[in-house]
Amino acid sequence: MKQLAIHAAEDIRWEDAAEVEPGPDQVRLRVRYVGICGSDLHYYFHGANGAFVITEPLTPGHELSAVVDLDPSGEYAPGTPVTVHPARYGTSRPGIEDRPHLWPGGDYLGSASVTPHKQGAAAEHLVVERSTLRRLPESLPLERGALAEPFAVALHAVTIAGDVTGKTCLVLGAGPIGLLAVAALLHRGAASVDVTDVRPEPLERAAALGAERTILVTEDSPETSAYDVVLECSAAPVSLSSGVQAVRPAGIIVQVAILPDAEIPVNLAALVAKEVQLRGTQRFDTEIDEAIELLAEDARFDAVITQTIPAAEAVTAFDTARDASRSAKVLLEL
Repeated sequence: MKQLAIHAAEDIRWEDAAEVEPGPDQVRLRVRYVGICGSDLHYYFHGANGAFVITEPLTPGHELSAVVDLDPSGEYAPGTPVTVHPARYGTSRPGIEDRPHLWPGGDYLGSASVTPHKQGAAAEHLVVERSTLRRLPESLPLERGALAEPFAVALHAVTIAGDVTGKTCLVLGAGPIGLLAVAALLHRGAASVDVTDVRPEPLERAAALGAERTILVTEDSPETSAYDVVLECSAAPVSLSSGVQAVRPAGIIVQVAILPDAEIPVNLAALVAKEVQLRGTQRFDTEIDEAIELLAEDARFDAVITQTIPAAEAVTAFDTARDASRSAKVLLEL
């Protein structure tokens, strides 16, 4: 079979690999589409994602859709459309028993956080534990089905924000997660969602997903103390400062994007004066099931996918995914 492998910064290869065989509690998939995530971009362009450095060839990819190729148990027939919950949970700890995605010791598809690295989905065939499979409705196109994992991330961020029913919301950053956050907020009952970005093209996509007001931050800024809930999805420190200004007294800010692992200049003075709550969010737990259901119901999500590029042309795909002016979610086609 063929697979993608990142050997070092800007060294990705479409190469031969040994065929994989499923064990008794595993299923072999024929992968169809893999989304390029921010972490994949870091691994490719920098050879590391934060503290996680590539020390051996790494197959990227944790956002995928596929069809079943072989299930030794016979539970899944060949050709069954599926996606995968990419996490294997670690060991429970007191106080977080109900949050398995925070348990230490787990791993995630396409991650260098462990050694040997947890290989990802950008391969013609992928073997996964049967328990991680999620069946996709026949009505859900496989391209859109590849959004299940990032949409689950956005839905979990809204879970962290709490009940948003009837609330005014602001999303900072209209990249792929920001776009999906717009949809997640509206699905959960938000009265309105405004969106900011530094480029007009992402804002046009946000409007297609239901954003009420789009704000080009090079020309305008969100209204001060106007929003019940703010989701920061850009990873820019200045954006977090903007969120502190935009949220109302006693409002909630959820930091969705991964901030740089460094000392960063953020103005939090108003956080104290307004008794604002700043909350973090990490991946997701069960929200992938909700994501699949919603993706099957609404074709507007297709606006998030801007390019589908063959995996053999991975260099082009990664260069495209890095350019937010011409891409949102880029899919690799296997």
